[in-house]
Parts: sequence; structure tokens; C-alpha cells
Amino acid sequence: MKMHELAPALGSTKESKRIGRGHGSGQGKTAGKGHKGQKARAGRGIRAGFEGGQMPLQRRVPKRGFNNIFAEEWIAINLSALEKFEDGSVVDAEALAQKGIIKKANLPVKVLANGKLTKKLEVKLNAYSASAAQKIEALGGKAEVI
Repeated sequence: MKMHELAPALGSTKESKRIGRGHGSGQGKTAGKGHKGQKARAGRGIRAGFEGGQMPLQRRVPKRGFNNIFAEEWIAINLSALEKFEDGSVVDAEALAQKGIIKKANLPVKVLANGKLTKKLEVKLNAYSASAAQKIEALGGKAEVI
């Protein structure tokens, strides 16, 4: 096979429609837009979600509550979740994600005091409840805020 013999597969390409080029083109006169009506006019068509003047779906569906777009998303974990780690290990967001305790290591993590901790750990996370930090340090561990 030579370069000049290469061609696309049959039916994979087709000529573009040349609309509005007279009656002989097969797309003359109304240029495929039919007769009159909103879609036949020049300029902008109808916007997405427009229902011909009927109240659009996004306005018919009831809205509930308040969604704060500036709210910062935090992940809260309990002390009992830290039991998965070995005694004396360093716990940070990446380590929590590797153990499957949290899904996203890029979000800030707060440790809550629910549950029991029996191991001495060096915890390096974003925030702690007062009693959670107390429980970690009572076992000889460290609760370091990063």
C-alpha cells in the first residue's frame, strides 16, 4: 500500500450540507428550516430549559432550605477509627485515606472524642475536639494541629 492509495473507510465521511444555495442544491429556499416559526427566524433560538412559556421545571420544583455556597467542607472522624493503626504510628490525612477511613485526603479532618483509643499515636490533623485531644495525650500520644 502506498500513501496515495490511502482513503477513509466507505461511509465514514460525507460532504457537508450547503444550505441556502438555491433550489438545485436540494437545500434551497427555506434552507432546511421549514416555513416561519420561532426556529426559522434569524438570530438567537430558544434557551435551554424553555418550555414554550409554560412555567419551566426548574421553577416548578419546590426549593427547600438554604445552601451556603461558601461553606467549608470538613471530614469528622471518631477516636475509635484510629484503632486501626499500630501503636506508635504517625496518623495524618494520607494515612487515613490509605486505611480507608476517609475518602478524600485533601479535605480538612477533625477528630471527635467518640469511642475509645488504646494506642499511643502521633496524630497530625487539622482540628480536634477538646476531649479528643485530651484522650490522645492521656495515652502518651501527640495531637498536633497542622
